[in-house]
Amino acid sequence: MFYYLFRWLEEFGFPGARLMDYITFRSGAALLLSLFIAMVFGRKIIDRLQKMQVGEIIRDLNLEGQMQKTGTPTMGGIIIIIATVVPCLLIGKLGNVYMLLMLIATIWLGALGFADDYLKIKRHNKDGMSGKFKIVGQVGLGLMVGITMMLSPDMVIRQNHEIINASSQEVEQVVYETENIKSTATTIPFVKENNFDYAYLTQWMGDHAATGGWILFILVAIFIVTATSNGANLTDGLDGLAAGCSAIIAVALAIMAYLGGSVIYSSYLNIMYIPGSEELSVYCAAFIGALIGFLWYNAYPAQVFMGDTGSLTLGGIIAVLAILTHKELLLPLLCAIFYVEDLSVMLQVGYFKYTKRRYGEGRRIFKMTPLHHHFQKPGNSGIVALLQKPYTAIPESKIVTRFWIVGIFLAVITFVTLKIR
Repeated sequence: MFYYLFRWLEEFGFPGARLMDYITFRSGAALLLSLFIAMVFGRKIIDRLQKMQVGEIIRDLNLEGQMQKTGTPTMGGIIIIIATVVPCLLIGKLGNVYMLLMLIATIWLGALGFADDYLKIKRHNKDGMSGKFKIVGQVGLGLMVGITMMLSPDMVIRQNHEIINASSQEVEQVVYETENIKSTATTIPFVKENNFDYAYLTQWMGDHAATGGWILFILVAIFIVTATSNGANLTDGLDGLAAGCSAIIAVALAIMAYLGGSVIYSSYLNIMYIPGSEELSVYCAAFIGALIGFLWYNAYPAQVFMGDTGSLTLGGIIAVLAILTHKELLLPLLCAIFYVEDLSVMLQVGYFKYTKRRYGEGRRIFKMTPLHHHFQKPGNSGIVALLQKPYTAIPESKIVTRFWIVGIFLAVITFVTLKIR
């Protein structure tokens, strides 16, 4: 809204109107505005949730301090969604397809998570929406994102190529094609020129290889959205854990979106140039501000929980951001915490079922899953599990801080891999 207003004022020579033309200014403004909304209006939302008695239902898992959280307001993900969407509507370029798709994804998953939280509160138990309906919603979003990227004429890239010195075999320059193209190319680490095209895997289809590449890309998009959304949902088990990890990942993706939208910086990193994707920097800035503002109330001891309204949305936002910037294959490293949480649950359930069939009783790999709960349990506490370390239970705040440190390390390594070939 303000972007178009200032563009109109620029025609009349209004002082400072050109500031809205700078992506860095709009990103900074979006971050500050979202932080203000999350901290000021967030308090009002929390008070309202308390009056409505929208409290978290806690299962007794025999964890230190767990039952003290009973009744803490949930559905706080509303704060994150509002603080992200409002600045984007005010400062973002709403004619940009990347911005529009991110806003749709945010509201889509926010509505899905809200419905799940509402059912939990209505039924007074932890059984909310059926897992099948959640999967359908996540698959639907991945399908929409993939098809939009395939059909939209505004979602294009420019391929990068290296000019190598014949004598020294060193890269002299990175050049780009003169025309934008539709492509299923994506960025991967450790590989020369950092590009991989899904169509490489469908060459056997002959003339239909490009179509096959898009079909494969859409399937990958669906998988990424589902896995990342569920991973963030599982990670949301300790105060500040999911929000803090998501903020770190969002900072990394904001930098990638800004670099990928600039032909100069793209050339330096030798990654593909994605015209128009720089607008995602504004969205990312608003998202980061919303997460930091939410952490003000969600840090240990939490005054509000995000609920599925927030956790399902966080993972989905991160997944869609990575897909739109053609960085989805970097997520296994950047979002390793989310995926390890996913994997810990799948391994635990799978091993339990296998041992129950074979030995007549189920056995465990971890003391408890998702993985962050494993560290809250002391070793040899009566739970038969393959992994008993650590033998002393780790305080919740220390687990969260250590996960944040790991998240920062993973983000740095993700960037380093772009220059290691």
